[in-house]
This record gives sequence, C-alpha cells and structure tokens, in this order.
Amino acid sequence: MVPGRWTGQTTDYPLIIGAAAVRIAMPTDIPGIHHVTAIAGDPGRNLTFYTETLGLRLVKRSVNQDDVSVYHLFYGDRQGSPGTSMTFFPYGDARPGRVGTGQVETTQFLVPAESIDFWVERLDAAGVTVEEPVDRAGERVLPFADPDGLSLELVGVADPPAGDPPDGTVASEHAIRGFYGVTLRVGDPRGTASLLEAMGFEEAEEDGTGSAPPDGSRRRFVADGELASVVDLTVDPDGERGLPGAGTVHHVAFQVTAEEQEAWRQLLIDRGLRPTEIIDRKWFESVYVRTPGGVLFEFATKSPGYTVDEDLEDLGESLMLPGWLEDRREDIESSLPELDVRIGAE
Repeated sequence: MVPGRWTGQTTDYPLIIGAAAVRIAMPTDIPGIHHVTAIAGDPGRNLTFYTETLGLRLVKRSVNQDDVSVYHLFYGDRQGSPGTSMTFFPYGDARPGRVGTGQVETTQFLVPAESIDFWVERLDAAGVTVEEPVDRAGERVLPFADPDGLSLELVGVADPPAGDPPDGTVASEHAIRGFYGVTLRVGDPRGTASLLEAMGFEEAEEDGTGSAPPDGSRRRFVADGELASVVDLTVDPDGERGLPGAGTVHHVAFQVTAEEQEAWRQLLIDRGLRPTEIIDRKWFESVYVRTPGGVLFEFATKSPGYTVDEDLEDLGESLMLPGWLEDRREDIESSLPELDVRIGAE
C-alpha cells in the first residue's frame, strides 16, 4: 500500500501509539459534500434570499460556536440532509471578500434539467443578477450570485434524484435537490487533486469521459454519490489569493461516518497535513484541515443530524445552542439581531 493513499477496500491501517499498534479500519470512499459554509452580511436579507427566493428551508438557527455574537444559519431540504445544507455566518457589518486562489470559487446546486428556464424567470423576477446559461459537461448551467455576491450555479440534470424538497416557495418539480458540487480555485492543483483522489474522487474530463483537459484549466473530480458528488478545480497559477469576507465561502465539508472519522484524520496526518482534533458541533462531529491548495476542508459526520434537538416540523423555529453554551443563553440572545424566522416557513 502506498503511504497516505488508502483504497478503502480490504485492509486495516496500523496507527502506532508508543510501542503499541492500534488497528484503525480503513475508511470507505467519501460519497460527496456534507455542507458548504459561507460568510454573509445582513442575516435577514440572507434568510429571505435562501428561503423565499431559492426555496430552501431554514433547518437550524444557532450561533457561530467560535464567535457567539454571530448567527449560524443552516438551510437545506426538508430535514437538512447531508448533501443539501448551505450554512452561513452572517456578519451585519461584514466587508465584501474577494474570491481568489485558495478558496471555493462557486457553489453549485442541482435542479431538474427542464427547470432551468423556470429558474431564469424566477431569479430575474426577484431582481437577481443572472448570467446566460452555459453548457458544461453536457449539462445546462445557470450562473448567478446571492445578495452578498456569493457565486452560485444551478446545474440542470436530466435524471435528478427526487430528494426531499421542503413545502416552501418553490414547487417540488422545480425545487433544488441539494448540491451538485463546488468549484475550487487553486494556484497549483497537484496537492489538492491528490487529496481528492485519496478521498475517493476520480478524475474525469470536463465532459465526463475520462481524463483532465489538456490545458489543465478545469479539472473535474467525481465521487460515487447521488448528490453533491462533483469537485471542479480551476487552475490559476498567477492568481491573487482570496480574501475572506461577505460573499465568500469559509469552508466545504465532506461526508464521513463517525466510525471512520479518526481514520480520515490519520490519513490527513500521513499526508503531511495538520488536521484539528475531532470537534463536537452537536449536529455532527468535525475535523478541519487546510488543503495544499489553501482551501479549508471539513470532514463532518452524517449523524446525529439536525433533528437531534428539534422535532422535524419545528426545525429552525428556535435558537438552538450546544449544551456547553446553554448557561450563556441570555447574554447570547441579547447580543443577536432580531430575525423573523417566519420568512419562508412551511
């Protein structure tokens, strides 16, 4: 076995601790993205856009656990399934960021192919700046931006999964099913490409037929999942580094199981990276790592999910805090801006 390149098939990996060898089961391939977290400005404007305009459901209202003066808003399908959850840290006074190398360039949502024209009309009617649809890898892609300038795309898929759309502002036949994928902008693709392959993503041509395009300007990696399975790399060797701020992605998280998370963490260490310890986020457990290309990756568990502390029908209605913040609830609530969570409610 090549060090740091696990196939996830047949063998256990030996983790050496002192003189003892502890066997950690090799992880299976990652099926795709768990969630994407971005930085926004006004939280009310963010809520209105993602629930009313895009028709997603507010499935969790909490705070940034590293800065409790700021909301953490989670959107997704009816239950916030992994592969559907777009989350935000909305800083009311946030300065605009600048997309550059070392960042997620674009977040892509999956919709039925025949719904692209519906979305062109809907977004235009809502005053959203929409570009002309383009063809990419045999699929029709609609580029647009959210109110903070975050780059988004709707990708029309001929045979989309049914998903679990919320009973919201968009009819189920046109609703966003979840993520299609993300595009990462990097100066040097080699380290990030190698890591994606170790995670189980296979490289394909942009048209999906086999290998990278000759100029390497866009490289596509595909996981074996129904949703959120595509990661594109755009290569910009001379590009400026991105600057965080409103309208930029903070990190992209990938789906892992709790049983395999320590094995994934060990894989990152073996590749010379510096992952965090496993962090309890209440709705999932997380390991974070800065990739060779500069993008922040998270490895997030699929469970326990957003219904661990709220009934399905009540998701997003109350401010939910992890247990270790409950004794600060009064101070936290008083520092947060008012937010009308009835917007976009079912």
